[in-house]
Amino acid sequence: MAKRNTLFKDLALIDYKECWDLQEKLFKDIVDIKIYNRTSTDSEQKLTPNYLFFCEHPSVFTMGKGGSEENLLVSMPELNKLNVNYYKINRGGDITYHGPGQIVVYPILDLENFYLDIKTYIHNLEESIILTLNNFNIKAERLNGATGVWLETDVPSKTRKICAIGVKASRHVSMHGLAFNINTDLKYFKMINPCGFTNKAVTSLKEELGKEIPIEEVKIILKDTFSEVFGFEWI
Repeated sequence: MAKRNTLFKDLALIDYKECWDLQEKLFKDIVDIKIYNRTSTDSEQKLTPNYLFFCEHPSVFTMGKGGSEENLLVSMPELNKLNVNYYKINRGGDITYHGPGQIVVYPILDLENFYLDIKTYIHNLEESIILTLNNFNIKAERLNGATGVWLETDVPSKTRKICAIGVKASRHVSMHGLAFNINTDLKYFKMINPCGFTNKAVTSLKEELGKEIPIEEVKIILKDTFSEVFGFEWI
């Protein structure tokens, strides 16, 4: 189905702001097409493109629209000393960390091409990670009242997050996405209250399996899982 044609690209290690600017441009392009289609005849209609990007970022904290500065536990001079960037951005959610060893996924999609509302879209993002983790014999779940993918949700003292989700959607077009901890240095999460939580830990695939996992191996599985869950037709 042409509507589900999706351009996939692995952007590798890319500066956060550079990637955010790219998302904003593509997001605007899709929205502009949708506005054009609203006043055009059937024969003049244009297909909206879809994009799925994988990448890693140099160490950076990002604060969502609903976030609190109190959840950043270190000062700006300390961040500068550590060479860690900080951005207030236009996704939902609170503060999170991105860094090397983490797969960051940015779907820039016309959700109407996939017949998705925002709730189902986020459910599908979570499902893609849950199914990927099944390949590593890790049982992952959703946590009531919180987005993302979690482990041991039935034991509150052990509940920990392995994937954070924060998105923006307007005119049924999505941007931002998820951060999946593979070999991530978890010390950075001690500098924040991740996603605003003060009583939940953060983990990684490496932490759970007790060994470093080739990130390219995970990307192959994750891309296939996204295709299965969303019905992407790669171009």
